[in-house]
Amino acid sequence: MLEVKKINLGLQGGGAYGAFGWGVLDRLLDDGRLEIDGISAASAGAINAVALADGYAHGGGPQGARRSLDKFWNTLGSMALLGPLRPTPMDALIGRGSIETSPGYLMLQLATATLSPAQLNPLNIHPLSTLLGSLVDFERVRACSALRLFVSATNVRSGKGRTFTREELDVTRVLASAALPQVFAPVHIDGEAYWDGSFVGNPPLAPLVDEVLTRDIVLVQNNPVSRKELPLSMADVNNRANEIAFNIALVRELSAIQHMNTVVDEEDSRRVHQGPVRLHLISGSEALRDMSLSSKFNTDWHFIKQLHALGNAAADRWLQAHFDDLGVASTLDMEKVYAEAGAA
Repeated sequence: MLEVKKINLGLQGGGAYGAFGWGVLDRLLDDGRLEIDGISAASAGAINAVALADGYAHGGGPQGARRSLDKFWNTLGSMALLGPLRPTPMDALIGRGSIETSPGYLMLQLATATLSPAQLNPLNIHPLSTLLGSLVDFERVRACSALRLFVSATNVRSGKGRTFTREELDVTRVLASAALPQVFAPVHIDGEAYWDGSFVGNPPLAPLVDEVLTRDIVLVQNNPVSRKELPLSMADVNNRANEIAFNIALVRELSAIQHMNTVVDEEDSRRVHQGPVRLHLISGSEALRDMSLSSKFNTDWHFIKQLHALGNAAADRWLQAHFDDLGVASTLDMEKVYAEAGAA
């Protein structure tokens, strides 16, 4: 009989790199020895989270979740065949997932250099809205009591984070979590405007610490900490600046968890955390840092499959090395995370 262990998942954003997260999830869900208790996510991680929950609900379980994720990413990859951000033959020669010479990508760079997303898209047509609305049954997600879900967004006016729970989730809230400000206009919810949740938590880990009993958090990292190349175009500068900001949010949360047993809660001194949290990391940082900065916008099916394979292999290596540590000890090397974040 298989030994089943409970875990929480922290799913990062990262545009098309969310397909790396899909590969990780595909392997974890297929393993048979893991039970997911809670998921906290931002941006592309939030899309993975709701697709997983939709398939998991009403008896679908891990295999239903795998089918749902597969359906979403296959559909996204198919849509890219007709989209403006297709890689060119020159991009194929460049490799590394590049779409640097794609006319659509070049036009996006020129347009966003002078106009905001709201000015470029006054009707606020979000390409992911129809896709999510047609592929994800949010009523089923909200009713998926087997999973605790937390999705972050950033309040544009206050700069503070807002975390949406499973019972609140709908297309609009997931879009808010994925609204990268250089590309999408703010998403309005309850009279407030929201941008990408990765600015305040990539992903937000505090809900998993405070509201879920399971003490093992497996962080799926598909936002590169360091890059080998310097950004040259303005689009690449914006992309890299976002990566650095998102990583700062992650390091801040990891540091808070590391010290939570010795620090009194700032808002409520009577609050007591439930015990030490064991942190684990499945990282794509080393593989993804070699990709072109433009590749975060590349949803070409061949590239999506490549990212999925990288995530699947990373999860397989992690399971072989650290499954026995679940429920016993942390395996995340905090000093390495700090060092990489400093080097970034």
